[in-house]
Amino acid sequence: MKINRKTIRGQRGFSLAEMLAALTISAMVLAAVLGIYSRAEHTAAAVMRRLESPRLSSEVLQRIAEDLDRIIAADSDVRITIENKFDKGLPTARLNIRKTITDSKNNEQIFEEIIWQANYDYDTDSRGLVLYRSHTGMTLEDKLLDEKRSDWEGSYSFVPICTGITFFKIEVPLGENLQNVWATPGLPPGIKVTISFAEPFKTAGGTMDVPETEKITRTIAIDRTRKIRFEIPVSQEQEEQKGQEEQKRQEGQTEQKGQQKSNEEKEQK
Repeated sequence: MKINRKTIRGQRGFSLAEMLAALTISAMVLAAVLGIYSRAEHTAAAVMRRLESPRLSSEVLQRIAEDLDRIIAADSDVRITIENKFDKGLPTARLNIRKTITDSKNNEQIFEEIIWQANYDYDTDSRGLVLYRSHTGMTLEDKLLDEKRSDWEGSYSFVPICTGITFFKIEVPLGENLQNVWATPGLPPGIKVTISFAEPFKTAGGTMDVPETEKITRTIAIDRTRKIRFEIPVSQEQEEQKGQEEQKRQEGQTEQKGQQKSNEEKEQK
């Protein structure tokens, strides 16, 4: 008796070479998609930064000017210190506004202190700076929120204002020169604050900088006791009238000199 053995054949699987080829093609497609997404995200971020940077820069400069005006106008016992440095090649600055009072024991106490400073952003991949603002002292900016702040929150007074800054510099104009450090007891005549969110480039010295056209600058007056030359604009008609009067005056002087000369000649004869 013979037994018929049937051989059952299934579908043939993929070979190792085919699997490696499929994985290679998939990896190439995935890398291309990720590259396109990364470029699109970078372009979108650059466009948004381009649109929002002027508005955000103006708001930051206005806030710094308001802090200076409010503290300096209130009292004369105010000291300002300015420092500039480079953090990861990016220009950064620190502005300290301190107002002091003297207590009953003739000891100096800090009544109010505001600090503006920029530090490198290590938390994100923006490769820029984070601008912080700190307010400490005896006074409360927001009585509703500051009174409810817990003790551990009070020790962290620096509040982030904005991110993505690529240039932040504070200088003191002294005549035609700019001084990037101020530590003297007296107040500076003014403060020049420059900020930018533009894409930086590397300079020959190894530091980072941005184009001058992308920098937004504001000069804030500090010493309000200085002498300011005040001139009233003159219209074109007033200038012409002034010129005619000056011409008549010169003609009158010439005629008077001629008469005096003729009188002297007559006396000599």
